[in-house]
Amino acid sequence: MRILFAGGNGWLPEASGGTQNSTDHLIRQSLAKGHDCAVYCGFSGRGVFGFRMKVQRKLTGRPFSVDTTQGYEVMRTWEPTEPQRIAAAVQRFRPDVVVIQTRRSAALGKAFAALGVPVVLYLRNVEFEENEGDVSAIPGAQFIANSDFTAQAYKTAYGIDCTVITPTIQFDHYAGPTTREFATLVNIHPKKGYEVARDMARACPDIPFLFVEAWTLWDQLFDQIMAELDALPNVTFMRRTSDMSTVYGRTKVLLAPSQWEEAWGRVASEAHCSAIPVLGSDRGGLGQAIGPGGIALPHDAPTEVWVDALRTLWFDEAAYADLSAKALEYAKRPALDFHRQHETFLSVLESAIARQDALSDA
Repeated sequence: MRILFAGGNGWLPEASGGTQNSTDHLIRQSLAKGHDCAVYCGFSGRGVFGFRMKVQRKLTGRPFSVDTTQGYEVMRTWEPTEPQRIAAAVQRFRPDVVVIQTRRSAALGKAFAALGVPVVLYLRNVEFEENEGDVSAIPGAQFIANSDFTAQAYKTAYGIDCTVITPTIQFDHYAGPTTREFATLVNIHPKKGYEVARDMARACPDIPFLFVEAWTLWDQLFDQIMAELDALPNVTFMRRTSDMSTVYGRTKVLLAPSQWEEAWGRVASEAHCSAIPVLGSDRGGLGQAIGPGGIALPHDAPTEVWVDALRTLWFDEAAYADLSAKALEYAKRPALDFHRQHETFLSVLESAIARQDALSDA
């Protein structure tokens, strides 16, 4: 199959997050199985990489820039829902099916369907307004959700049925020893619970913390957060990295105090592969991701409740050993077997192609 992955968000290396990492893994699995894959995505144009892409687009006159920095073709554009850009992407790659995710999903799905391309929507959040339309109105579309929570939310809102495939994770890529140096927060965005983690760090000067950048923040917010972290001698800040072993390899407890309705919680599943317990919130599907491999608290629990849970994990060796063992066991459950997940993923794509063929023949 020729599989195009499309979305309104940016892509690696310009943008990084759970969606990009999970999808990159899907792409590499598909390439290894002999399928052709490409990405059509949004573009911010920031930094040296963004400047190079802007220059390329101006020189070539294409409606999008094209690069293969990730080992497969990526088409990046400021206006991914513009019909002429979508038509140009279809003409360039000639996809058998398009997998659409995150921002502008409904708008993109309708545009690709209008060109006769079979559509699969991989639903990875429950911010329905970001879809820019009714996802159930896309002709012939098939749906995947990344958690039971997400599937039920879309069932309730739109009456659609989803195949649940949790974010794919290559266990061996994330499993490894850890020096257990830090309580670690991955992603310093306020939605991900930055303030909760910051307040824990302030209340626990005897515990070292690692705060890792993930999403790109506006300069003013980034500067504010840096000023707050600089004032905490027990906090180490780390720029975003594609090598998460440098993060999990130093982590004792992963912090995931998310304040929004997480559809899943990829970092929890990644940390479990290294037997790292997770202290996080119970928002959305994050509680399912944490499962028995950690502690899930109400997202609005008082700071002292978060601190008590962290200090128990940090200083109570028996409690830590118990949750560490459970985290590793949970990471090895059949539902996270990425080989099975990929087979299910391909079967949904094949179903979408067959459904589109039936609609065309009708």
